Amino acid sequence: MMKKMRPLVMALAVAAAVSAPAAHADTIKIAMIETMSGAFAPIGQNQLNTFRMVTEMANQQKWAGNHTFEVNAFDGKGSPQESLNQLKTVIDQGYRYIAQGNGSGVALALIDAVNKHNERNPGKEIVFLNYSAIDPDLTNSKCSFWHFRFDANSDMKMEALTSYMAKDQSIKKVYIIGQNYAHGHQVTRAAKEYLKRKRPDIQIVGDDLHPIATVKDFAPYIAKIKASGADSVVTGNWGADLALLVKAAKDAGLTAKFYTYYAGTSGVATAMGGATEGLVKQVAYWIPNNETFSGKEYVDTFKKKYNDDFYVQDINTLIGVVAKAAKETNSVDPVKVAFAMEGMKYKAINGEVEMRAQDHQLQQPLYIATWTKVDGKKVKYDAENTGYGWRMDEKVDTYVATQPTSCQMKRPSKS
Repeated sequence: MMKKMRPLVMALAVAAAVSAPAAHADTIKIAMIETMSGAFAPIGQNQLNTFRMVTEMANQQKWAGNHTFEVNAFDGKGSPQESLNQLKTVIDQGYRYIAQGNGSGVALALIDAVNKHNERNPGKEIVFLNYSAIDPDLTNSKCSFWHFRFDANSDMKMEALTSYMAKDQSIKKVYIIGQNYAHGHQVTRAAKEYLKRKRPDIQIVGDDLHPIATVKDFAPYIAKIKASGADSVVTGNWGADLALLVKAAKDAGLTAKFYTYYAGTSGVATAMGGATEGLVKQVAYWIPNNETFSGKEYVDTFKKKYNDDFYVQDINTLIGVVAKAAKETNSVDPVKVAFAMEGMKYKAINGEVEMRAQDHQLQQPLYIATWTKVDGKKVKYDAENTGYGWRMDEKVDTYVATQPTSCQMKRPSKS
């Protein structure tokens, strides 16, 4: 009798396996609202390609379990109003996640609109994934449950940068120059405050704010810097504004050292070339030539795939954290994913990071690096095929750059 039942049991088991529902799988659709045209378009394109490469890896390796990622770009043109128009478009198209970074003014406009949308449309909430808008207000007075920042904010970067500068007794006179919008103002404020606290003997001999993305010739600004006698320049400039500033300094023979946030971004390396070797430094959350060359597989793959440099490493962290949250909750619902990301610890390629629950500001190590010639040892990777790259000067532990927050966050119900 047992022998007769075995085929029946096996048949029932096979039938059950065939009729069992497949593991639930959904797509995490991310709308990247970014500057895809104009002077800053090369950075936007690099970021989009980074999203494409990382999400391809994530999908192939099932970072989010059975869930997959899809990222599409929408041109916000660097304008708050254009970006808000694009936000309406992506909402109409059913996107529940947006990503943006180039311009804190844009980010502030977007999160205000996202907050209002989510309040008015329960069940259709949107999460804002921020990879490079670093105005501290976004995780302080303007903090939101719906906003997560994966870059270090400008105060964290200035804390690390000025701690490094404070140890250099040759620095006597500092000139500050930046773009005239939210980010530029925050960099100027922090530079003055932190240098005064750490090195009150240092003189601030100049402080300029210029229109963003409109100055074509920085020679007049460089002339003022030379006349001031500054031995060091601090700038939060990025994109074409930094490339043109550094080029003007090089052309004028300015030998002051530049302490920057974004000298590792598209176009700047080509503008610097070899003439600025040893004169330009940057603070960053990761560099290719780090202490263990962690992330080299991303650098190599990106170069082969796009003939460009991989530098927006926090997009990799962003996708990793969202994927982990989706996998843990077995959901792509933005509310569930957002709650899962709060307080999450994650092993990123720059080390152990944590999405601080209090304000949704990622806590992570930072690097100080100097522009120098490739030597095949400490500097294996160059930038933009120049033969020059970033040599690690110091890795700044997470706790050194950590900043307090004034965030008083309102959270939705988990139910």
